[in-house]
Amino acid sequence: MRIDLHTHSFASDGTDSPSEVVRAADAAGLDVVALTDHDSMVGLEDAAETAGALGINFVPGVEVSCTHRGVSIHVLAYWPDPSHPDIVSMLERTRAARIDRAKEMVRLIGLDYSLTWEDVLEYAGNADTVGRPHIADALVARGAFANRDDAFAVVLAGNSDYFVPHYAPDVLDAVRTLRSTGAVPVFAHPGADGRGQVVPTSAIEAMARAGLVGLEVEHRDHSEVQRGRLARIAERLDLVHTGASDYHGTGKLNQLGENVTSPAAFEALQALRG
Repeated sequence: MRIDLHTHSFASDGTDSPSEVVRAADAAGLDVVALTDHDSMVGLEDAAETAGALGINFVPGVEVSCTHRGVSIHVLAYWPDPSHPDIVSMLERTRAARIDRAKEMVRLIGLDYSLTWEDVLEYAGNADTVGRPHIADALVARGAFANRDDAFAVVLAGNSDYFVPHYAPDVLDAVRTLRSTGAVPVFAHPGADGRGQVVPTSAIEAMARAGLVGLEVEHRDHSEVQRGRLARIAERLDLVHTGASDYHGTGKLNQLGENVTSPAAFEALQALRG
């Protein structure tokens, strides 16, 4: 059984529709796929309908933007309740903050590059969550950069002069909210140093005490050293050891199924559903 529990559609920063993500997962030979758009659950219904028609096991999810002592943390939440007011309000506040941040970054970038907010909206398309990848796509379309990665390296990185932070819930509060509403939270790419400062082990321990269920150990952005470190942490803290592609369609090089979650780990996650 091949299980990929981290993918994105154009509801956030992927390039495929929710249904296309599921069809691509089926074509890639996956048996189980989760859709985990950034701070948005709008694509879950369409993805689930397509999965039902294809006979692939679909896991509804969302990737929640969080912070811990100034460090950005992303938490994958599986089987969230899309109508629960606590989850809805948490995601809505973050999406609104993302838009305000994106507008200010576009204003700053526009002082030095040919870029407008209307350009970004054109490339955001149907996205429920507008973010830096859409700014990158607009810059690429304008000819300022060759691809998303180049745009991030020069103007969109966290240490860029154009970078603007945005509100996100404290990760411990977010984990508690997710668990109390029946969702299953897993720390996404916890060792990805290319995204900024790596979260210390003490923070993972605090998240585990708050109700964190798993660590995404197998991920493209993790070195073998990081994978070994995270696997040992997961074992010591009794956290489920997962793996996934973090697929974004053509938005990133990540390919469906390049990292997967074991059937035993998936069963452990299912057992913890609220």
